[in-house]
Amino acid sequence: MRSTFQVKKTTGSYPRVRVDSHGGSAVGQAGGVLLTSTIRAAGLDVALRAELEPWRPQLAVHDPAKVLLDLALTLALGGDTCSDLAVLRAEPAVFGTVASDPTLSRTIHRLADDVAAVLPAIDRARAAARARVWAAAGTHAPDHGVDARQPLVVDVDATLVTAHSEKENAKPTFKKGFGFHPLCAFVDHGAAGTSEPLAIALRPGNAGSNTAADHIAVITAALAQLPGDRRRGKSVLVRIDGAGSTHKVIDWLTGRRLAYSVGFTLPENTPDLLGLIPDDVWTPAYDAHDAIRDGAWVAELTDLMDLTGWPKGMRVIVRKERPHPGAQLRFEDVEGMRITAFATNTGGGQLPDLELRHRRRARCEDRIRLAKAPPAPGRREVPPPALPTCPWPPSRRTRSGAPSLPWPLRSPPGCRCSPSPAPTRARRPTPRAGGSPSGCATGSSPSRPPSPGPGDGPGCTCPPDHRGPR
Repeated sequence: MRSTFQVKKTTGSYPRVRVDSHGGSAVGQAGGVLLTSTIRAAGLDVALRAELEPWRPQLAVHDPAKVLLDLALTLALGGDTCSDLAVLRAEPAVFGTVASDPTLSRTIHRLADDVAAVLPAIDRARAAARARVWAAAGTHAPDHGVDARQPLVVDVDATLVTAHSEKENAKPTFKKGFGFHPLCAFVDHGAAGTSEPLAIALRPGNAGSNTAADHIAVITAALAQLPGDRRRGKSVLVRIDGAGSTHKVIDWLTGRRLAYSVGFTLPENTPDLLGLIPDDVWTPAYDAHDAIRDGAWVAELTDLMDLTGWPKGMRVIVRKERPHPGAQLRFEDVEGMRITAFATNTGGGQLPDLELRHRRRARCEDRIRLAKAPPAPGRREVPPPALPTCPWPPSRRTRSGAPSLPWPLRSPPGCRCSPSPAPTRARRPTPRAGGSPSGCATGSSPSRPPSPGPGDGPGCTCPPDHRGPR
């Protein structure tokens, strides 16, 4: 049985489609239906269309909001250039009318000419869509039941994006690379969640890691994306690594009455300070599963440090841990112990719980890493359908001398292809003597050993007297 997506109703920016098991042809990029349905359910298309209406020329066929959404869908489907919009343009039954490349270019230039007003308009549309989704989520919303004890966590972290050619604002990075240094803000959904990107500041590669102005700007933009009251106080916790441990950032967070948990750089006399802490004061630390971690302890350094100039109520909590076997020791290690610290303005709570809460900021780093990871070569998220097609030996060559292989091709008369249980990467077949097919174009493999014969190939069974084209 084969499934076909058919247009049921055309409203909004994208057609409404349904699965029809009696269709006669398949639709490519059908996975994009989930994305278009999400856009429609969140109301992002309606909100974005209303915000970008001033930048739509009179008598224009393509709405700027639809053009931007199509670009976002292209990225989600694996595209990396504007010309990859052709993937959507080839499936009007799923994605509706898609702008041409010249129209896309003119739209981008028109919006870029007034970027100071366009970006806030886009942010307002995103905030409206997020508020609608969180309201529909009910008890599953990230901000459900948040308070000072269980705050909504906003993670801020920077990353490096490599540029392989000269691009605007591409600069050398502190890791001897070349590219960009964006600063990102995510709302944490917990261990089982995927988090939500609230704000991203596009910065050149030589931007500083601890630039206070950039951190404040990104946090401000992230708070504006949160639904409801913008003055949430300590019901919002901002987590940053050591790059946010500056007087300006912590003073600003304190002035906004936000809770924070920020990596802290310890002074040079840290070994002396640690020596003042009695052994019975050190408390065992927790691992990721809230169990006691062997070889790790936490303690508070607040009363032993000179915190003059830092905001009132700031606490400094230190963690010491035996390095993993084989780990290289650092100059900052004290008596063979790995020392880290963070600052927080949370007054209550057990030290191991506060330290574990801060260490879970690593989830943000994992999600950035996964977002940047390119898809594996030949990887397909959804197994391809078993099509009864086999390659025909190429009869002509391209200008480069490589044999041309149109896909898909019909099976030779009398041939039968057997799809494998698990999809494999398609490989260009190698013609054998007699011109018989040598593999399936859909990446099929034989479900049973092929019977010997001059006309057989992997995954295909042909009559012994079949010789293929001449």
